[in-house]
Amino acid sequence: MDRRDTSDTRGAGRAGDPRDVRDPRNLASTAPLFGAYLTALDRQQGDWHWFTTPGHKGSTHLTGVSVAGDVGLSGGVDTVKFRHGYLEQAEQLAAELWGADICRFSVAGSTHGNQSLALSIGRPGDEVVVSRTLHRSMLLGIVLAGFKPVWVRPGVDAATGLPAGIQPAVVAATLAAHPDARAVLIGEPSYVGTYSDMSAHARVAHAAGVPLVVDAAWAAHFGFHPDLPPHALSAGADALVTSAHKVLPAYSQAALVMAQRERIDEARLRRGFEATYTTSPSGQILASIDAARALLERDGEQLIGRMLESVAAARRRLHEVPGLLVVEGEGVDPAKLVVVLSGTGAHGIAVENELIDSGMPVELADRDTIVGLVTMADDREGVMRFTEALVNSIERHRGAPRPISPAASWTVEAEAVVTPRDAFFAPSERVPFRSAVGRLSAELVAPYPPGIPVLAPGELVNGDSVEALVQAKADGLRIAYAADPSLQTLQVLTEY
Repeated sequence: MDRRDTSDTRGAGRAGDPRDVRDPRNLASTAPLFGAYLTALDRQQGDWHWFTTPGHKGSTHLTGVSVAGDVGLSGGVDTVKFRHGYLEQAEQLAAELWGADICRFSVAGSTHGNQSLALSIGRPGDEVVVSRTLHRSMLLGIVLAGFKPVWVRPGVDAATGLPAGIQPAVVAATLAAHPDARAVLIGEPSYVGTYSDMSAHARVAHAAGVPLVVDAAWAAHFGFHPDLPPHALSAGADALVTSAHKVLPAYSQAALVMAQRERIDEARLRRGFEATYTTSPSGQILASIDAARALLERDGEQLIGRMLESVAAARRRLHEVPGLLVVEGEGVDPAKLVVVLSGTGAHGIAVENELIDSGMPVELADRDTIVGLVTMADDREGVMRFTEALVNSIERHRGAPRPISPAASWTVEAEAVVTPRDAFFAPSERVPFRSAVGRLSAELVAPYPPGIPVLAPGELVNGDSVEALVQAKADGLRIAYAADPSLQTLQVLTEY
């Protein structure tokens, strides 16, 4: 078998039809790390016998297909001493594509990237201005770095119950009130695709003399089609993290960390990256980032155009459903397929379960919201088949319209009493969940998805947070990261 023949016609007529773009085998010629990975796969089938990790030695006879395609970067794709520098070459090509001074590939998702950047922008005790709706990964990065967060919140759209982008004026006022803050950390676009004016955010941060760091995990496609917003770096941000496995067709856990040197200390960033990284990264995951970058550079506008057209067609169909609200318009990623169900009376978890049973699981579902993730691997036929299944399920579960009730992830009013780091390491005790009101949380608790904490370490537990989490669980959401996800108990600080 020619390992460079990476096309797969099983998806023809469905998602990822390779006949719609140029032959993916040619990506290897412009993706050095991906090409080296394919060579390593050929060697696994030949006479090579590595005496390096991983322990399966490229064979599936012990653990089956669970290890198929797994090749380590060190001693596999490249030598243990990185004689060929394939990873550095691939990172440089990505830096050039995004216009960054620094680029690193991660096999630990945007979580690792966010925490790397947190370690690069200040010292323990420094204040940072942070969006309270950031993913838990950046909030735990604040624990690692020892920062004092100064929260800013997006507005909530009254029509949808979903967050809008963080307004630059809010950030400017917060920086004025906290002149010693060392950075601005925001996450855009949001889980539901909403975003604000990134160029204005950059001007506000730079006027205060601080860097703008953006968790752009859902925006790897931004900047690569004329109908999309620019990516954060081209809009003036100083650093961004983005996932290559969300909208781009890379392996799970694939992410990129990119920064400009003017306001980000390159040496600190590299130290922070290595401090929180594995010493045995997967060559397969890293190679998939290189391949996704090469694909984006070569065919990105065409594939993104197909994705946008598919979402636009789905939205048109969904507009025909009485009571259903389609999230779109200015400040909304045109590639994001998000609907609000409250006007139909259908319950999002019931719809989600039915879609799962039909073989079409969705990215997010709560009582009122469904997010179907459409990517560069989708085609219009597959998206429309999903859309019809969604429409039919909504009709089967239709009920009396209900008022929109914004999820706690977007509305929680957090009062930080102790820094997240101090709370993380402080003595704690377990108390009945509702008895925790008035105490300080020792743990991070979030409905998932989207993984945005309702409670974070060091925050005052209030009645609204407790009832919101209880309601989220009753509505069928998974309660993540809590020591007791049943919400019978909560870990609180003993000394406060």
